[in-house]
Amino acid sequence: MKRSELFFSAIQVPVDFLMIILAGLSAFYLRNVPELFVGRPKLYNYPLREYFEILLIVAPFFILIYAIEGLYNIRATRKFWKEGLRVFSATSIGLVIIIVTIFLKREWFSSRFVILAAWIFGVFFVILARYLIQLFQKWLLRSRGIGVHRLLLIGVNGKMNTISKLISQDKNLGFKIIDQIDTASLRTIKEIKQQKGIDEIILCEPSITDAEQEKIIDYCAIHNIKFKFIPTTLQTSKYEIGVLNGEPLIEIRNTPLDGWGRILKRIFDIMASLFGIIITSPVLIITAMAVKLDSNGPIIYKNKRIGNDSKEFSVYKFRYMKWENCVTSENNNLAEAVKFEKELIKKQSVRKGPLYKIKDDPRKTRVGKFIEKYSIDELPQFFNVLFGSMSLVGPRPHQKREVEKYMEYHRRLLTIKPGVTGMAQVSGRSDLDFEDEYKLDLFYIENWSLWLDIQICLKTVGVLFRKRKNL
Repeated sequence: MKRSELFFSAIQVPVDFLMIILAGLSAFYLRNVPELFVGRPKLYNYPLREYFEILLIVAPFFILIYAIEGLYNIRATRKFWKEGLRVFSATSIGLVIIIVTIFLKREWFSSRFVILAAWIFGVFFVILARYLIQLFQKWLLRSRGIGVHRLLLIGVNGKMNTISKLISQDKNLGFKIIDQIDTASLRTIKEIKQQKGIDEIILCEPSITDAEQEKIIDYCAIHNIKFKFIPTTLQTSKYEIGVLNGEPLIEIRNTPLDGWGRILKRIFDIMASLFGIIITSPVLIITAMAVKLDSNGPIIYKNKRIGNDSKEFSVYKFRYMKWENCVTSENNNLAEAVKFEKELIKKQSVRKGPLYKIKDDPRKTRVGKFIEKYSIDELPQFFNVLFGSMSLVGPRPHQKREVEKYMEYHRRLLTIKPGVTGMAQVSGRSDLDFEDEYKLDLFYIENWSLWLDIQICLKTVGVLFRKRKNL
């Protein structure tokens, strides 16, 4: 950890302490505002001095909970929304313990309003203080270079070049690349450290031997250098260890979506899709009317896609194209529509790989341009999820002609139900190349959890209002 990070980590403790005291005092004084409780008798008359003494006992207790929850590992590049959730969680744990304590010892303190108000104020003040500290840290990081980690990249290949480009473009990541080498020679690493200093090393070089890697790991441990490496596909696979006739066996797990995992995901899909249909019903009704009034043709466009186990199914969408240009068997001008689409793909597609994305698509209606921009056209897919042909989260379903262009390893995307949203959509939506989209979806397949589904759904809400490129 850098000195600046140690300083901010240390200063965070007294700041949290003061915020908790401030929250407690704010709740106490709010309870004593007469205008808020007209006609309601006070059930207690607690002196401020005694209340403050209790606060001084309770505040260190919350600091301890924050420490246990890992809230004092304070690097400027941490995700603030995750930190906010952990503050909420830790403060809530503290509240539950306080309530249980008061229940067992009622003479200590008994105002439910003050306790609940102090919890709300506590979450708000602590998160606000941490947000302001992080803003200051990031300003120091960008403008002064304070807290920047000196990074050495080992390996010259596509993956490392992508990482190098990303770090160079985004100062908020908190790294400065001091060198990129193609050798894992310990002598070279020592020379670079002596001349420029090294805080972290990232290795991505398949040709390195275990002996060379072990030497680098030992050197990093001795000199307090963080060592990271980009693993191979096999190293990132989930596995289980078993024994057969005394011999250890390692079984590669393709996905956690087996057995109870599949059941839990289906229950989540049903509940979430019903909630989605109910909450978006006004938008569904208004959009249906707008599509009908804007142009001739059906409101819902059924687009044939390939789902899990390579089975074909219909994806429901609000029609955003002129009906004569829709590629569906229900269109009497299907042959002309397919021909026109192929011409557009050849001239205006902006995606690489088996998928296509037509820029400035002339087939869209006036309403269609708007509803596709904000993904309103995809809301009917909640019914796909409810009926079981899709999941709320998963790889996006592709057309048959796109799937036919898959490489063999791409077909792993067809091992689970396709989703309305997914990791690729919250990471780049339709702007990602297919190979990058595949890698994100493969990570999801191998690392599925119900919490991951919830996170992706929450991120999707924010992504919907971000303007898409390549439209």
